Amino acid sequence: MNFLRKILFPFAILYGFITGIRNFLFDKGILKSYSFDLPVIAVGNLSVGGTGKTPQIEYLIRLLSQDYKIATLSRGYKRKSEGFVLADENANAEILGDEPFQFYQKFKNIQVAVDANRVNGITQLLSQTEKPDVILLDDAFQHRKVKAGFYILLTSYDDLFCDDFMLPTGNLRENRNGVKRADVIIVTKCPSTISEGEQNKIRKKIGVEKPIFFTYIDYDDAIFSTDKKLGVSDLKNVDKLLLAGIAKPEPFFAYLQAEKNKTMTFPDHHHFSQQDIETIKDKAKDKIIITTEKDFVRLNGKLPKEQLFYLPIKSSFVNNENDFNKTIIDYVGKDSRNS
Repeated sequence: MNFLRKILFPFAILYGFITGIRNFLFDKGILKSYSFDLPVIAVGNLSVGGTGKTPQIEYLIRLLSQDYKIATLSRGYKRKSEGFVLADENANAEILGDEPFQFYQKFKNIQVAVDANRVNGITQLLSQTEKPDVILLDDAFQHRKVKAGFYILLTSYDDLFCDDFMLPTGNLRENRNGVKRADVIIVTKCPSTISEGEQNKIRKKIGVEKPIFFTYIDYDDAIFSTDKKLGVSDLKNVDKLLLAGIAKPEPFFAYLQAEKNKTMTFPDHHHFSQQDIETIKDKAKDKIIITTEKDFVRLNGKLPKEQLFYLPIKSSFVNNENDFNKTIIDYVGKDSRNS
C-alpha cells in the first residue's frame, strides 16, 4: 500500500492543485460563501480518518446547551435517506447516519439535522418554529459554501496534518495551509500524560500563530446496555467479544484488555448485514458483546439486548480547558448579541 501511494504522487500534486484553486476562488469571493446571523461553529479536519470529531461536538453540546438552544448539522455519512432530515421519534441510524443518531439519542434538548447541502440545512433549521441559537457543523472544514463564524480544526496526535501529504499519497483533503482558516486547533487523542515540553514541540511543528489545545480520549468506567450498567473493573475476568467499526480501534481494545478476549473489526461507518450479524452471534455465543457507542446505535435491536453493551467516551483537555471554554463562550455570546 505504501508503494502504491508513492507511485500515485503525481495525482496528489494534481489533487492539491485542484483543491488549492477551489479555496482561492472562495477566498477571493469568486465562488460564493453564505453567512448566517447566528453563531455557527464548524468542527473538522484537513485529513481523512478519525480525528475525534464526534466527542468534540459532544463536548461543545455539553458546554453550550445549558444556556443556548443548540442544533447539530451533519451530512449524515452513509445514511439511506436524502436531503434535509430533522430528527424526530421515527429517526434511526439508517435515516440519520450513526453519529447524528448518537447525538439525538444522548442529548434530548437539542435539534439534530442532516443535509449534505449545509446552506440548505442551516436555512431549513432557521425556518423551524423553534429556531436554534447556535449551530454546530460536523465535519465541515472543507464545506466552503458556508462561512462559519468560528472554525475548530482537529488533528490527531499520532497523525499530525503537518506531517502528512495530499491524497492519494497521504491523507490530506486539502493543502496544509488550510490551517489558516482555523480559529483554534485541537490536537486530539494525545496521551493523557503528555508533557508541556512535548506540547510545545508540537506547537512549533504546526508553526502557526493560533491557539493550540491538547485533548485525550477519556473512557467511561462503566459499560451500558439498553437497561443495564456494568463496571469495567468487574469485567477483567469476564469472557467477552469486543467489536469496533471505527477508524482506529486499537485504544478501545487496549482499554478493555483485548488480548484476553476475542475481537472483531469492521470498516468505519459499516452497515451491518444479516450475514455480519450471524457471524457476530456465532463468535459471541454466550459472551457479552462490548462495542463503541457509534456502533451500538447500528447494532441495537439486531443482537440480543442482554448481550450487547457499549463503552462511552468523551474528549477531555490535558490542560487549559478553561481557556478553550472561554474562547467558545465569548464567541457565542458576542455573535449572539450581534445577531
